[in-house]
Amino acid sequence: MTLAEQFSAYSRWRGETMDAVNRLRQWLTRNEVGDAQSDLRLQYLIDRLRDDKLTIAFVAEFSRGKSELINAIFFSDYGDRILPSSAGRTTMCPTELQWTAGDKPELRLLPIATRVIQAQVSELKHQPDQWTVVPLQAGSAAELQSALTRVGEVQRVPREEAERLGFKVDPSGEDGLKPGSDGLIEIPSWRHAVIQFPHPLLEQGLVVLDTPGLNAIGAEPELTLSLLPNAHAVLFILAADTGVTQSDMAVWRDYVSYGQRRQKGRLVVLNKIDGLWDGLRDDARIEAEISRQVRTVAETLDVGAEVVFPVSAQKGLVARINGDAPLLGRSRLPELERALTEDLLPMKQEIVRDNTLGETQDLVRQVSTLIDARVFGVREQLQELTDLRGKNQNVIEYMMRKIRIEKEEFEQGLQKYYAVRSVFSSLTNNLLAHLGLDALRNETRRTREAMLESSFSRGLRDAMEGFFAHLRGNLSQSTAEIAEITRMLDSMYKRFSVEHGLQLTSPEAFSTQRYEAELDRLEQAFNRQINTTLTLVTTEKHTLTQKFFETVAVQARRTFELANRDVEQWLRAVMSPLETQVREYQLQLKRRLESVKRIHQATDTLEDRVEELKQAEAGMLALLEELAVIEAGILRAVGAEVPTEAVANTRAA
Repeated sequence: MTLAEQFSAYSRWRGETMDAVNRLRQWLTRNEVGDAQSDLRLQYLIDRLRDDKLTIAFVAEFSRGKSELINAIFFSDYGDRILPSSAGRTTMCPTELQWTAGDKPELRLLPIATRVIQAQVSELKHQPDQWTVVPLQAGSAAELQSALTRVGEVQRVPREEAERLGFKVDPSGEDGLKPGSDGLIEIPSWRHAVIQFPHPLLEQGLVVLDTPGLNAIGAEPELTLSLLPNAHAVLFILAADTGVTQSDMAVWRDYVSYGQRRQKGRLVVLNKIDGLWDGLRDDARIEAEISRQVRTVAETLDVGAEVVFPVSAQKGLVARINGDAPLLGRSRLPELERALTEDLLPMKQEIVRDNTLGETQDLVRQVSTLIDARVFGVREQLQELTDLRGKNQNVIEYMMRKIRIEKEEFEQGLQKYYAVRSVFSSLTNNLLAHLGLDALRNETRRTREAMLESSFSRGLRDAMEGFFAHLRGNLSQSTAEIAEITRMLDSMYKRFSVEHGLQLTSPEAFSTQRYEAELDRLEQAFNRQINTTLTLVTTEKHTLTQKFFETVAVQARRTFELANRDVEQWLRAVMSPLETQVREYQLQLKRRLESVKRIHQATDTLEDRVEELKQAEAGMLALLEELAVIEAGILRAVGAEVPTEAVANTRAA
């Protein structure tokens, strides 16, 4: 199965999963067994499934055939190259290829001059007036080619201007851009490009990220701090005719492999193996030479040989366009695509599956518990009313007193519940004070003031490192407060289960480990790109301060925004079962008391009430069966195992 076919299958799987989740949401609303919180959770899950994107980033020095590889894998069905691919530099700025329903086919270009604005690309994406827009004729390969050549546009500027825009300049060209004979520096005209057109793979949620070479990649920290680390797959492209050069090694070390805890989705592509097809070597010698180069590359990059894929992107593209199966096989392009389908998509699908099951099964559990509680209450009423058959008024009055006593005891328990609610609210405020954005803004302001007041590089370093230390302290305090909230709710859940028979399980735990790991990754990137002696000594204080807050602080804010959203959702979710059960138990007590009152007032209504309760019990049991069928449908949609009893319920339905 090709990558395109596999991605289409993944897209269908995602759509079927979304439909199954939507059926659960509609069922909860129709049968009035959900609440506003559960509806919000399911809507959020459906939105995530609908907007799910899968990003593949292509990283290489210039002239490694990166754009040609993108053309060969994704766009050969146009019958020609879509992305510019020629000798020298063609991709001068980070370029995203994507499509969202409702978009217009267009090329959006962000001028390089926006680097002087204290805003990241992600923020500027919401400011259309900052971009140059070129309409695209999506069906015409020639028009697409013509428009996309603009991505490679450059301009020549004085050294001071290049450095002001964030580019390193080095007269030798080894550690920065090399000035021309006229002293001017060639820089990209554009800071970022977004290509929007309705290609089948892009329509299904694929995002292709094409990156510039070493001297341009390091000038856009957002690319290295956010876009690349968050890509689901990164293809690092080398050329067989050059091997691993010093600049290749710098890109690999600093932007691809550094700090990666997982190597899944990080593949090395050894391109241009067709250079070995010189007509002088037979197939055996060519194969031996390719194997030798693969081993050498694997040893140099310290990776397994199984993640190094020798290909010829150019021959693969030609083969696809001309329908030449033997040439396609010789290009080895299908082997790389197979690795992507076997590594990338299953990993992504597993994450989506786990998230979906985590949300839906938690809600199914809550609703099942609620309906079980209603069934228990109905059966309790049935037993009470059945016991009243043939009894005199004294017995009925005794039953009324008994229910009133239960009600009074429960109301006393409610006082403890309200006290817990008050403590919960206080702990929640403490938690959000440490994890919230106000605390982050205060720390950001304090760090900025400390940096601007500092006279020496040591003071700058202390201020920036203090920023991370303070955020870690906030996360640590948040973890302690989350543990206290969990212990308190666990105790209250057990109390209500024992004293009042409520069917409650311990609240689900919440971990801040994910955000701590992201902070670790961010600090590693900061130490590598900003917190170096050379950078601290050679960078002007205001420039360094601006760079720190435009890159590191913005990424930290995103991490804390995500933590805020997740913890707020968790806080609502852990209180919801207790609130629902308390509300339901109050209703059951009220109904029991009303039933016995009605029997006390008119004995002839006893049998009618018993029949009503039997019908109510049957209806609730039917709801449980329907819920089991819907849950089985979700399990089947995501590809998880369906329990035997769920299969039986499905067949019965």
